[in-house]
Amino acid sequence: MNAQIQIIKTAQGHMALCQDTPKDIAPAWFAVDFWRAKDAVVGSSKGRYTTWFVAFEHSHWVLRHYWRGGLMEKFSKDAYVYTGLENTRAMAELRLLNILYHEDFAVPKPIAANIVRDGLFYRADIIIERVEGAEDLVAKLSKGLMNTEQWQALGATIAQFHQRGVYHADLNAKNILFQPAQTAPITPERFYLIDFDRGELKTPSPQWQQSNLDRLLRSFNKEQGKLPSLAFTADNWSSLMMGYQAAMQSA
Repeated sequence: MNAQIQIIKTAQGHMALCQDTPKDIAPAWFAVDFWRAKDAVVGSSKGRYTTWFVAFEHSHWVLRHYWRGGLMEKFSKDAYVYTGLENTRAMAELRLLNILYHEDFAVPKPIAANIVRDGLFYRADIIIERVEGAEDLVAKLSKGLMNTEQWQALGATIAQFHQRGVYHADLNAKNILFQPAQTAPITPERFYLIDFDRGELKTPSPQWQQSNLDRLLRSFNKEQGKLPSLAFTADNWSSLMMGYQAAMQSA
């Protein structure tokens, strides 16, 4: 059963809150300066733009702003045309994560989203829970190999998402996390998919599923072009596909 998302009207737009979101959350929480004032910024991830990691009670959160890319970035770095709350990128991503998290898929726990109206446009931010002890595959493979069983497990994980009809718009090596086995609580190692911006639930189809896989392979090859020592080989990809195909056939 999927938990409901609560919509709160604010002075400048709306907040969307998930089941366990603190009830005193306010729009200010979506700005990194709020957390800097509390000395709660514990790290960041720098890509085209910065994603912030902040400490909240006994967990860490990820704070991400929605930035434009491609040609539209030249006109506005972060403003999108507003066509309704449910059509905003933050709302769509939060709802998708909320569904998948409560179905026990390997995704981060969603916390909340904030949508700020500005005339015909909007800007948005999302907060999710950081996956404890995890690192992205580029970071992991830059330090050493994954074994055959792990590559097969990764393929099986992607297959589970595809069977559910989950389309990931940017499936790449940096949007896959590896979480080692945990001792407290005891949990096995696990692969997570992150960053579901522009993701959606679709009717399963070999066409878009293969396109997802092709994108991932291009990503591994691109990262290896930048870092030749990256522990990725054609055999590794074959192992991933073996795990993927076995999981798809067993469904």
